[in-house]
Amino acid sequence: MAQTILFDPLVPVWLIWALGVLSVLITGLALWRGLAGWPLRALAAVALLSALANPALQSEQREPLSDIVLVVADQSASQRIADRPDQTEAALAALEAQIAALGMEMRLARVGDGADNAGTLLMTELARMLAEEPRARVAGAILVTDGQLHDVGLAPDLPAPLHALLTGRSDDWDRRLVIETAPAFGIIGEELMITLRIEDQGAVPSSLSGRAEIAISIDGAPAQSYAVPTGQTLQLPLTLEHAGQNVVQFTIPEAMDELTARNNAAVVQINGIRDRLSVLLVSGEPHPGQRTWRNLLKADPSVDLVHFTILRPPEKQDGVPVTELSLIAFPTRELFMDSVDDFDLIIFDRYQRRGILPLTYFDNISRYVEDGGALLLAAGPDYAGAASLYRSPLADILPGRPTARVIETPFLPEISELGQRHPVTAGLAATHTPLPGQDQPWGRWVRQVEVIEQSGQTVMTGNGGAPLLILDRVGEGRVALLASDHAWLWDRGYQGGGPQLEMLRRLAHWMMGEPELEEEALVAETDGQTIRVTRRTLADTVGQLKVTAPDGSESAVLLEEVMPGRFAVEITAAEQGLYRLVEGDFETVIALGPAAPREFEQTIASDHLLAPLSGAVLRLQDGMPDLRRVAEGRMTEGRGWIGLTPRAAYVTTDVKVTPLIAAWLFMLLILALSVAGWLREGRR
Repeated sequence: MAQTILFDPLVPVWLIWALGVLSVLITGLALWRGLAGWPLRALAAVALLSALANPALQSEQREPLSDIVLVVADQSASQRIADRPDQTEAALAALEAQIAALGMEMRLARVGDGADNAGTLLMTELARMLAEEPRARVAGAILVTDGQLHDVGLAPDLPAPLHALLTGRSDDWDRRLVIETAPAFGIIGEELMITLRIEDQGAVPSSLSGRAEIAISIDGAPAQSYAVPTGQTLQLPLTLEHAGQNVVQFTIPEAMDELTARNNAAVVQINGIRDRLSVLLVSGEPHPGQRTWRNLLKADPSVDLVHFTILRPPEKQDGVPVTELSLIAFPTRELFMDSVDDFDLIIFDRYQRRGILPLTYFDNISRYVEDGGALLLAAGPDYAGAASLYRSPLADILPGRPTARVIETPFLPEISELGQRHPVTAGLAATHTPLPGQDQPWGRWVRQVEVIEQSGQTVMTGNGGAPLLILDRVGEGRVALLASDHAWLWDRGYQGGGPQLEMLRRLAHWMMGEPELEEEALVAETDGQTIRVTRRTLADTVGQLKVTAPDGSESAVLLEEVMPGRFAVEITAAEQGLYRLVEGDFETVIALGPAAPREFEQTIASDHLLAPLSGAVLRLQDGMPDLRRVAEGRMTEGRGWIGLTPRAAYVTTDVKVTPLIAAWLFMLLILALSVAGWLREGRR
C-alpha cells in the first residue's frame, strides 16, 4: 500500500495564484490598519484557497516485482579450448544459484561465433536482451567470457553495474602463424614473395621462445621444414610450377602446453598464370588445314608462336640460285638443340623426315618431353609412309604405331567411352549446334591414318572404331597423336561442321598442363559455408572422401557421379578454418574463411577491453565471487564479491482517490473564520 496527496483544482491554477496574491494584499492592508481580526481573515483565505485546490488522498495497491540480472555466456570458438567450457558452465551454475538466493531472476543468453567471421558479439547480444526487459527491473549484467570480444564499442547504457567473469588461466600461452601479405596470382617460373610472422602470446615458456619450426607444403606434396625466428616478419620466396590454383600450406607444430593448434596453420591460394606461352609449330607439306593450328594459336594473345613450313626440302633441285630465294633457312640447331626447352609445346603438322632434322634432334625432343615438355602430332599420310616420324627416335614416346594404311572413306569421329570421361573430349558435342534436321552431332572426316594404340588413352575413334585421338603421359611430359589431317573440315562447315576450335583448344591446353583439364584431380571451392568438392577421374568409381575439420575431427562422405568421369558432393561446414580432403592418393586443403578465424587471433584471456567499463572484471581462476545487494550510488565491487543494485520495481494493481476534506467542511471553516474575525474586530 502507498498513499500520496493529490491536488485537482476546481478552477484554473492561475486564478488560484491570483486569489492568493489578492488575499496577501488584503491581509497586509488589515495588518497595516491595525485590525485585530487579520489572522482570522488570513486563515479564512488559506481555507478558501485550499478548497479551490481540491486536495485528495490517493491510495495505491502495489505488487512488487523481482529484479532481473542479465547474464551473457561467451561460447565462441576461443571459449571452447582448454578447460574454458567447464569454467563457463560452473560459473553459470553458481550464478543461477546465487541470483535465485537474492530473490532475483536470471536471464541467460549464450553467444557463439558471429556470422562472416565477425568474432564474438557479446555487447550486441547484451543490448538485445536489455531492449527486451524493463529497464526499471535490471539490477545488473554479468559477462562470462575470455575477454576477447569484437564489439566492445557497442556496449549499451545500462541502468545498473556491468561485471565480467574471465575464464582461462594466468599461465596460458599460444603460438600463432600470421600471413601478412600474399599475392593473389603469380607468373609461373618467376619468384614471388609471401610475408609471414610467427607470433607468441601469453606466458611463453623460456625454453620455447625465440625459435620455431615451420613446414611448407605446395599442392599437398610432402612438406619441407625450416627453423625460423619468432616475432619477426619473414620474407618467403616462392616459385610457382604450374598454372591454375597453387595451394601453399604453412604449418607450425603444436608446442608443449600450447593453448590451441587452430591458429598454427594457414593456407594461401595463388593463381598461377603463364606470362607468355611459347609454341613451336612445324608444318610439312602445305595442305588445306595448315592454317587451322596457326589461326588457333595466333588468336590467343598470350601465345608466342614460332611457325615454320617446309617449302623447299634439301633434295629439291629446280635450278633456282639460293641467293635469289626469299625463303628463310630452317634454324634447326637453334630450335631443337639450343632452345628446345624454352617451348611449352611443339606441334608437328603433317611433318615427315626429309633429311632436315638429324636423328640426334629427335633424341633431344624425346628428352624434352620426358623432362616435362609437350609434343603433338597432327598426322596425315606422311605418318603412314617410310619417312614417318614413328620411324625415328620419337617412336619410344609416341602412343600409336602406324600400320601403313591410310583410310580415305568418310567416317564420323566419335567420343570413346573413355573419352566421355576425359576433360579434353567430355561434353564436346554440347559445344556445337548441328544443322536443323541433321541426325548426327557434327560433320564427317574423309581421311584417317590407321594406327594401333601402344600406350595412353584413346579418347576419340574414327573409321571402324580405330583410334583417332590418343593422349599419353611420358615421364613428366605429355604426348598427343591426332591420326587425321581433316579436322579443318569442321572449321569449313563441311556437313554442318563441328567443334574444331574447342577440341583443339582443349587439346593444346591439356598438353600445356592447364589444371582444369587434368583427368585425375580433386578440386574444392567454397561458397559461404558450403564446400563443393569435385573429383575428376577416368575410373568408373571412386572411394569415400575423407574430411578432416579444423578441430581435428574426421568424417567420411560419399561422392556421387554427376556426369561421366566427374563425382561431386557439397559439404555444409559447421565452422570456419582449414579443411583437409583426401580421396585415395589425392589430397587437397581448403580454407573456409580464414584458416585461423578471428576468434583465434587473440586466444589469451585478458581484461584490457573490459576494464574501461563500469563494474568488476574478475578471474574465475581465483574463485567464484559472491553476489551482494548494494544501494544505488554505492561501490559495486570488493574483495571476492560483486554487487547488484536492487531496483524496487512494482506494478500497481488498484488505485483509490478520496477527498482529503469534504467541501461542506471547507465552507463551514471559511464561514466560521470570517465570522470570528468580524466579531473580534467588532468587540474591539
